[in-house]
Amino acid sequence: MGYQDYGIPESLVERVKKKLQNDVYSERVSKVLEGVTKKDLQSRSKVKALLQKVSKVLGIKIDTKMSNNIVKFVIDQKIDPKNTFHLIKLWGMFR
Repeated sequence: MGYQDYGIPESLVERVKKKLQNDVYSERVSKVLEGVTKKDLQSRSKVKALLQKVSKVLGIKIDTKMSNNIVKFVIDQKIDPKNTFHLIKLWGMFR
C-alpha cells in the first residue's frame, strides 16, 4: 500500500521532497531522526513526536487528521532504519 492509500496527498509529499533537497533542511531532519530505532517507529507517541519535530524543522503545518494518517502509515510499514531493504523500499515509494 502506498502513502496515497492512507490519505496522504501527493502535494504534501512533493513539498517535503522539495524542502529536503536543500542541504540545510536535510541536515536538520537527519539530526532529528538520528538514532531512531525500529521500536521507536512502532510507537505511536514517538512517531507523532518525530513528525511534529520534522514538520517544525521543515516549516510545514500538518493538521491532526493528516498527522494521524502519517503516523498510521509509518507504523504499518514496520520500518527498520538499519535494514537496507526497508530503506530501498521506502525510497521506491517516494521517488
